[in-house]
Amino acid sequence: MFVVDTNKKPLNPVDPGRARILLTQKKAAVLKRYPFTIILKTAGEKLELLPLRIKIDPGSKTTGLALVNDTSGQVVFAAELTHRGQDIKDALSDRRVVRRGRRNRRTRYRKPRFSNRRNQKKGWLPPSLESRISNIETWVKRLIRLCPIIAISQELVKFDLQILENPGISVLQYQQGTLAGYELREYLLEKWGRQCAYCGKRNRPLQIEHMVPRAKGGSGRESNLTLSCEPCNKKKGTQDLKDFLAKKPDLLKKIQAQAKAPLKDATAVNATRWALFHRLQALGLPVECGSGGLTKFNRCTRELPKTHWLDAACVGASTPEILQVMGVVPLLIQANGHGCRQMCLMDRYGFPRTKPKAKKFTHGFRTGDIVHAIVPPHLNNPGVHMGRMAAKANGTFNITTAKGVIQAVGKNYCRMLQRADGYGYLHLRASLLI
Repeated sequence: MFVVDTNKKPLNPVDPGRARILLTQKKAAVLKRYPFTIILKTAGEKLELLPLRIKIDPGSKTTGLALVNDTSGQVVFAAELTHRGQDIKDALSDRRVVRRGRRNRRTRYRKPRFSNRRNQKKGWLPPSLESRISNIETWVKRLIRLCPIIAISQELVKFDLQILENPGISVLQYQQGTLAGYELREYLLEKWGRQCAYCGKRNRPLQIEHMVPRAKGGSGRESNLTLSCEPCNKKKGTQDLKDFLAKKPDLLKKIQAQAKAPLKDATAVNATRWALFHRLQALGLPVECGSGGLTKFNRCTRELPKTHWLDAACVGASTPEILQVMGVVPLLIQANGHGCRQMCLMDRYGFPRTKPKAKKFTHGFRTGDIVHAIVPPHLNNPGVHMGRMAAKANGTFNITTAKGVIQAVGKNYCRMLQRADGYGYLHLRASLLI
């Protein structure tokens, strides 16, 4: 649990038992529910702060976050942040379709967007990618305000493309050391979906296979490599891919297309890596960089399962030899945004058919607030409910929980837990979505 002093300066995190004692003795109060933070009511003795490192495993859909004590190897806090980049892209596509349809019907006139486009600023990124960077930056800043962080570790690249494009590069640790082949194998597993390219079978040992055999001049570049199970690899032997799949033209066409196609998720991560790196540097803390192959190496040598938050804990060369992860309950964070910016709804001709939307408090609540509701037995949906609420002017709210949407909960039965901040929360071992 995070702890701050009376001036909201970060102190050393404490275990849940200690936080419970402080709250019971009324020496502290709850400052935030997610992540759970308490604030001391009185100034105590100045304690030596334990330096922590925040480690980040950026992803296209989900980013892993972990706070690690480099000295003891203890993972103090872990989280998995789910982005909404695809939702933003879909919303922009829907808006583009509506605008084009309105212009084609020759109703209300609006100049085409390509005639109004201004010069983009240096470093501009599409909104779907910009949201990923903003989410990570937001949570790094929040954690810096809640605990003593002295350094940042970032997985700068999902795959070390230099190693992939130049297999003969003279880096001793990749050619002869324990990292040899990690970058390439991880890239191929991601690209080919961890299944045999020829028979499609999963959950079996896979081998790296040359589509154009080396005996016939095939290169060792990733564009000529695929994955296959042992029976398919032996069956293909030294045949060319076209000869081996001569009777399966559809499969041949699919494999050739997939071999040329870049990884969509890896491309999104690579497109944002330097922008994220520069924003983390601007926070004034030293930033350590690592690759995806090194992350996997660290995780495998420590015999840890593959999850986003454990990948984050294994980022970089600073990873302790022993990571203490027992009892860590990661916080699942879902980026929901702050609502739609659409002023009002339109009719088929492009004219407003509703009043402009107003984002304001209703009966002291606002859509997105996290509330705790106790509904009496004589009403509909009785029981205890906790989750994100949707405010209505009539004073009856809908609360979204892990069990579904609880409708028509009166305002008098709701108690505020945390104001809307654009994110939803779920503890991995809990069944309550909030």
